[in-house]
Amino acid sequence: MLRNISRSLADLLGEAYMRAVKAAAVEINGMEEAEAERLIHEKVDFYPESYVMRMDEMARRTGEQIIPPFDDALLGAPTDAFRRSTHTGMAPLGGIGCTRIGQDGRAYLIAKSEHYHASLGHNFPGYKLITNARRLGILNATHNNTRGYITRLCERRIIAAANGVQAEWDIEAVLASTQPQVLNRIINLETGSLAVEAGIKMMLSRFYKLDAQAASPRYEGKIPVFLIMEDNKEGFTANYHGTTIFAQTLRGMWSTFYDRCAENEIYKIVSVKKNDIADFADKIRIYNSGKYKTAGFLHEIILMNYSGIRLTPAYLQQAYALCHESDTLTLSDEIQSCMWYDGMFLFKKYGLTPDFVIIGKGFPGGEYAASKVITTAEADTLNQFGALVTNGQEELASLAYLITMEFSRANGDRIEEMGEKVEASLRGIAAEFPALLDAPEGLGHLSAIHFREGEKAAEFSVLMGSMCVDMSAQLYKADCPPAVLLKLPLICDETVLEVVCDRVRQGLKALA
Repeated sequence: MLRNISRSLADLLGEAYMRAVKAAAVEINGMEEAEAERLIHEKVDFYPESYVMRMDEMARRTGEQIIPPFDDALLGAPTDAFRRSTHTGMAPLGGIGCTRIGQDGRAYLIAKSEHYHASLGHNFPGYKLITNARRLGILNATHNNTRGYITRLCERRIIAAANGVQAEWDIEAVLASTQPQVLNRIINLETGSLAVEAGIKMMLSRFYKLDAQAASPRYEGKIPVFLIMEDNKEGFTANYHGTTIFAQTLRGMWSTFYDRCAENEIYKIVSVKKNDIADFADKIRIYNSGKYKTAGFLHEIILMNYSGIRLTPAYLQQAYALCHESDTLTLSDEIQSCMWYDGMFLFKKYGLTPDFVIIGKGFPGGEYAASKVITTAEADTLNQFGALVTNGQEELASLAYLITMEFSRANGDRIEEMGEKVEASLRGIAAEFPALLDAPEGLGHLSAIHFREGEKAAEFSVLMGSMCVDMSAQLYKADCPPAVLLKLPLICDETVLEVVCDRVRQGLKALA
């Protein structure tokens, strides 16, 4: 079982800062000093036994009618594409732990963590500290030039975690470093798409000038080449790095637009085969000669948008070595994987030294939209307006980061243990149904059940939906192995996992 911890705002943010907050709360907002003291020092249980018991009870009741339905036909004003995909019965009225109560009054088990961002489930008790901060009058809205204390503290703690350092003098040394691959810069942004876009801009700044004042780029006149993961038809659809136009061209969208860019030698996209270091080495050799120069290698570690296929540590370590030798910048997109492993960063477990790490989703736990690009002094080439976003520095979003990080630090070993149990359970289920399933993919909580036939995967996904278990079939990409994806919240325990596995077996038996 995960460890409960108790923290106050003073514990997380320090007494000196909280004294200043108290002064503002009393003088500006008229709060009684005693009430301010209480909110500052109130110890909040992050994972109390009462919460776990309630979470487990609701998980066992998955699919049951918990409350009367809220019958409502309101659709809002969506685009046609969103209208076709809307299921209002599943829309939230409330929830606890790994369960969401839908408008239809039924209990839904969030086996994909509400599409990968509710890392600590619903109504996580530790986030009460955000409520306390609001009551004290701590402002959320800031701007780039007035980044608040909480955001600045959050940046420092992220850098410490990304570099595996604890002592203050070690952190200072990291922050002052100008050595390659030392992560010591952060740009606070709103979404993962914008964070990846910032990384791409820094790669492009080595080929094109951002503005008239910029120095001549190192590789001016060369054609920048971006390496991305290849799908099973030698195409671009195995990756997903956001919704900006440039990032979408990396996954095969806007093809006629990209073709014009390639014809005019503005930039080129080259796919590399999964876990094939010989192919990677060939691409590095070919596209670092003549008019070409490799600008960057962008990848996820677990391809959750391509059947949960996992890149191996040996492959990525060798690929990174080739990138460093050829001055090719590396971008580890951890929007999916950050926070779901011991140490919070999967690139650390893999022994990688990226130039850019993209984080979000799991860090703020679904409380706020808050993503970041972590980078190096060497790659710090944009002026302030090169990756500007007005509300990327929100103070309470940074507080959500700090709360989630505190809980993860206290439970890294338990998170790993549960991830291993998830993997073992899915392997066991695959062995029980060999006619339907291949070996599962993924790592830990980020898992994919692989089917032998796409039609069966689609049927299974529908069955899971009828049982109120959130899973989705991935069947729409080029030769993508038919898979059903799940990403259980970090607070998932043995009871929740048992419920998931029970429902999975029921669905598979129905198919068989």
